[in-house]
Amino acid sequence: MGDPAALRPGGGVRHRRGAAGGRRGAGRVTGRALITSARAANGYREYDAVAVTRVRNIRHLLGAGLTLDDVRVFLPCLDGDVAAAPPSPAGLRVGRERLAVLDARIAAQLAVRDRLAAALRDAAAALADDADRPPASGPAPRPPRVSSTTGPAL
Repeated sequence: MGDPAALRPGGGVRHRRGAAGGRRGAGRVTGRALITSARAANGYREYDAVAVTRVRNIRHLLGAGLTLDDVRVFLPCLDGDVAAAPPSPAGLRVGRERLAVLDARIAAQLAVRDRLAAALRDAAAALADDADRPPASGPAPRPPRVSSTTGPAL
């Protein structure tokens, strides 16, 4: 969101356009209308004190595993203490849906992991079987050809 040292006397925060993290942080959140800002003449974004609380709440929800799109459901309560607020039916629905998505991704990754583990076990077993087998009977392999001028043929 910006450097905490850039707090304005009015309780807000300033963030310079193009500053590191600005496009990934404030721009993403501002672009989704989760927080609003104004531009100062010097190019800084100016956030009021409410935006600081909103960003803290958004970070809390993102840290819990929700996405920015999921966070939109919580817009009515982003200005308060989201962590201490009683759960809402919409919030619980969004949380359960996100958990289902994560469970499906984890299940897919576990399936890939199991296939790889099985392939490695099969390859190791085949290698061990080859090492335990006696050499095939038949003509002995020919030694490499050696030329008196060029050395062994490759």
